[in-house]
This record gives sequence, C-alpha cells and structure tokens, in this order.
Amino acid sequence: MRQRVRSAALPLHRHSLPQLGIDAALVALAYLLAFRLRFDGGIPDDFGDLLAATLPYVVAASLLIFTLFGLYEKFWRYVGQRDYVKMLQAVVVTTLFVPAFNALAHPKTIHSGRGEVTLSVPTGVLGSFFLLTLVFIGGSRFIARTVYERPLSGFRPRPGARRVLIIGAGDGGRLVLREIIRNPELGLSPVGFVDDDPTKHRMRIDGVRVLGRTDELARILDEAEPDEVTIAIPSAPGTLRARVVSACRARGIAVRTLPTVFELLQTGGVNVVRQARPVEVEDILGREPVRMELDRVGRYLEGETVMVTGAGGSIGSELCRQISRVAPRKLILLDHAEDNLFRIQRELEDDRHVHPSTLAVVLADCKEGERMREVFAEHRPTVVFHAAAYKHVGLMELNPVEAVRNNALATRLLARVAGEHEVKRFVQVSTDKAVTPATVMGASKALAEFAVEAAQTRWPNTRFAIVRFGNVLGSSGSVVPIFRRQIALGGPLTVTDRRMTRYFMTIPEAVQLVIRSGSLGTGGEIFVLEMGEPVSIWQLAETMIELSGLRPGEDIAIEEVGRRPGEKLHEELFNPYERTQPTPADKILRADRDRLDTDTVETMFDEVGLLVLEGDAAALAAKVAELTEMRGVAADDSTTSGTNRAVL
Repeated sequence: MRQRVRSAALPLHRHSLPQLGIDAALVALAYLLAFRLRFDGGIPDDFGDLLAATLPYVVAASLLIFTLFGLYEKFWRYVGQRDYVKMLQAVVVTTLFVPAFNALAHPKTIHSGRGEVTLSVPTGVLGSFFLLTLVFIGGSRFIARTVYERPLSGFRPRPGARRVLIIGAGDGGRLVLREIIRNPELGLSPVGFVDDDPTKHRMRIDGVRVLGRTDELARILDEAEPDEVTIAIPSAPGTLRARVVSACRARGIAVRTLPTVFELLQTGGVNVVRQARPVEVEDILGREPVRMELDRVGRYLEGETVMVTGAGGSIGSELCRQISRVAPRKLILLDHAEDNLFRIQRELEDDRHVHPSTLAVVLADCKEGERMREVFAEHRPTVVFHAAAYKHVGLMELNPVEAVRNNALATRLLARVAGEHEVKRFVQVSTDKAVTPATVMGASKALAEFAVEAAQTRWPNTRFAIVRFGNVLGSSGSVVPIFRRQIALGGPLTVTDRRMTRYFMTIPEAVQLVIRSGSLGTGGEIFVLEMGEPVSIWQLAETMIELSGLRPGEDIAIEEVGRRPGEKLHEELFNPYERTQPTPADKILRADRDRLDTDTVETMFDEVGLLVLEGDAAALAAKVAELTEMRGVAADDSTTSGTNRAVL
C-alpha cells in the first residue's frame, strides 16, 4: 500500500508530486495566455501588475481545488469519464475563484475620480482562462493515457506474432486489446473483434475493427484466418463458449478464454491476457451466471458466527471462501479430515488475507454427539451450513453402515444440537440423489432431509432449511476429473450407459445459491436449485476428448460398461409427491410437501440407529430402502385422500 504524503484529509500520494508540478505550470501558462489573448500580446502595465500579483494565488488555489476534487488520486493513464467530469467541475470552481479573490484581496488598485478602486480581471480573460485550463488539464491526462495504451511509435507486433481474434468488444475485450498493445513481448497481433451488439458492427475500437456477430463466426474465421481465438467475456454463458469452440475446432484453431467472474474476483484480474487459459469443459457446461451480489444476498451473515461443517470438501471450502467475503464475526471451519482442513485454513489466511482471529479451525467428527456439544458450547455459532457428507455412490453401496451413520444419523444429531443451542439458522446441503432414492447414499440423504424437517417442528426458534441440487463440476466425486484422468492415461473413457444424463452446476454458482437460500423462508423449507438442462454423459465424454485436441473413437475410445446396481439413467430434482413452488430468488425453487410427524421420524431413526450399532449392513440397506419407499407411499396416499376430500 502506498504511503501518503500527508494525512488522509487530502487525497495525495507520492505519485501526485509530479502531477502537481505539471498542473501548476499548465495553470500558470493558461493564465498568462488568457491575458495575452485578451490584449493581443501587449498587456498594459496595470494589467501586467494585476497578472503578477494574482498569478501565485491562482496557481496555489487551483492545485488545492484540484486536490479536493480528487484529481490526484490515480495515475493519469487510468483516468476515465468520471474523472473528466471532476476536471470540468474543478476548472469551473478555479475560474470563479479568480474574481472572488480579486474582490476580497484587492491585489491591484488604480487611481480614478472616485479615489482608489480595485482593478478587475476582464471577463475575456476569465473566459479564455477557463477554456485554456480545461484544455490543458484534460489534454495532459488524455495524452498520458494515449501514450500508455498505444506507444507513440505505434503498435508493431514482433515477427512471427500469432494472429488473435477477440470474442467480445466490451470491457473485457478492450482490456485484452490494450494488454496486447502495451506488451509486444506477448507475441500476439489482434486481427479483429466479434460481438453481438449491432451498434458495434463495423466499428473500430482502438484501431481494431468489429468484424461481425458470433453467428457469423464461421465466415469470420475463414476470412480473418486467426491463429487463435480469445473469449474475452468473463460472464459468457456456456452455450456461447460451446459455439465458439465448435467453430474453431472444425478449423484447427486454438481457443482460450478469460477467467470467469468468480476467478477474476479471486485473483484480482491482473494481467488478464496472461491469465487467459484453454477452454475447459466447465466453461462449456456452465450456464448463464446468476447475477447476484454476494455482499447483498449474504448480508444476513454479516457479524454472525458462522459454522461450516465439511469445510475442507468441495462445497464446504467454497462456502468458506464466499462467506469470508461478507464479514462474519467469526467463521468456524469444522472437518474430520486433517489435510483438507489445513488446506482451506492456509488458503483463507495466506491467499485471501482472512485474519486468523476471525477463524476457528475445529478438527472434529459430526457423528460424535459429545464433541459437537463441546464445539457449540465453546464457539456459540449462530448460523450453521451443514455440508459434511459422504457422496461417492459406489463406495457407499459397499459401506452402507458408514453411509447412514455419517449422512443420516450425523445430520439428525447436528440438527438437534443446533436446536438445543438456539442457533438462528441451520442450512443442510442435500442432493438430487435423495429424490426417489435407488442407492444407500441417496436413501441416507433422504433420511437426513426427514431429520431436518422434524427438527423444525421440535425447535421452532431455529430456522432450518434444506438446499437440494445435482452434480457440481470439479468436485472430487464428479465424473469430470475421472474423465480427465482417463484421457491423461490414453483412455478408454468409461460410461455406464449411453443414454445416461446428469444435471451439472459450477461449484461457485451452487454455493452462491445455497447462501441465498439460507435467507429465504420461515423454516423447514426444501429449496431446489434450478440446474438447467440435463447433460448427456456420452456427449460430455466426447466434448472432453475434443477439448484435449483429440478425436473421440479414433484417438481415444469411449466404452459402455453397464450400469451399477441402483444407478439411475436420469436424475430428478423433485419427488413425485412434491409440488414445485417459486421463490423470490432467481433460480431457486421450493419443494412443497407434507411433513412426516415427529414421532414417525423418531421411530425411523430408532430402527436405523439400532441396525447401525449392530453393524448389519444387509439389513440396514433393506431397512433404509423400505423407509424411503414408505415415505413415498404415505405421501401418495395423503395426496389421494386429500383429492378425494376435495371432490366430495
């Protein structure tokens, strides 16, 4: 951080000193020229004395006024439209200062028939001084920015520079262009922009023409013949990126993209051209991002003591990253995996500069009731995000006792402890596999939802909520890293069924919506995130092979290996007995259903808990499946009887 020259009362920095010197000379020159222009070069003696007497005060006052208007808060090469408005205001005030000072200080008097009178500054001088000062002060900034963005010698790419076509002529595209012009060592030569804004068609932006729209990309690529294409729209939806990649891959043209908005927030957006990276499958599958201000939607967490369980996992760690930005009083990171917990702690403290005093790092297991009560008693959390869970379907089928113990019993225990300690909000992260579950993992998460609903009835002072969504890209259990490893090994990519589809969402978007869901409702609701259209796993495998520069079926094979027990072809977000309801938040729905009574849920968990203690895996798997099926049948019967009563 730069050291200030003096107190914060005046916004001056060390880099302001040469700016002050240049402006002083320009104001003095403008004032002198204003007098010479008024008197055609021959300034009368009296007005010459007036000029000499007022010049030091005009220069000093102008610098003070410019400082107060914030003209020295940044380097001139970063001056923008708002700064020019400030300049206009500052020059107006400076011009008005001249007659005001002359009237109050009487710097030059002359003899007249009425005695000594003050010699006034001619109106023509004031008008010329205003215009000249505005031109000199504004022009100096404009020249500085022009020289910085485009060297005086002109942009000359080095020999052999790669021709680059920039997708997006907005702020991101202009930023890329300016970085290329300022840094010839990048070895890039811009050939044009592509933008869908019809008002920019055929325009020149910093000397580079907008060649057309993205739906004309095939023609533009054939005519411009770029060596590579850079997508310079950080918020571009996946459909646009997919269109660009498809057109470029057909012509053997490399495609790079600027980081996403979330990545730019994390890195600060410095040297964006160097941050441009190859397009990944997450970019193509990503939907149009949710335009949501985290500071606004997460404001309810400000000043709260927030606990995140599973803080070292995919969802939990991103929850910690985003929550740390909204200034909680304390953030409690809880996980039973030592390495993951240490990693997120170091990231928050070292990379994100979260002060250690606002973090509490707790190594604990959510299944241990006594330990959980100790943690709640010590740290007194007011908001809990419960993201700790086992999620690997295949592993959970092999270990049903641990699946139920960790996903169902631990959730029930944590909800109970939160209610006993009068936590304000409790948000459980659920999954689409809890809908009509066909596996032990899905059934265990369905039981967890029942437990949270029952907790709302028992502890009404705590606002419990459940957030259900599908697969997230990049998590350890996602198919994407599995495919990446298989591609790195030369294949084949294994798909259990050619017809299989899954929902996908990026981790940052999912977490942002989870945080937003925590502020909705009055308690006991199940919120469901809109996941967009389901993605074909077979097509996903083909896309990932193509993004690696290879050909599906030729360079790397895709094999259909058959579905695992309980694996569904298509995931669902709502049970048949649930009713879809809107919410005030974009891309968040509510699953409305009749809750099971508390006694029924307690009986369920008593039966399940006994089997867990006995370690009877086969009986436990059967019981869990039976209980979740009974829930669906009971709901169907309730709906049918309600319909019959309505008809009668």
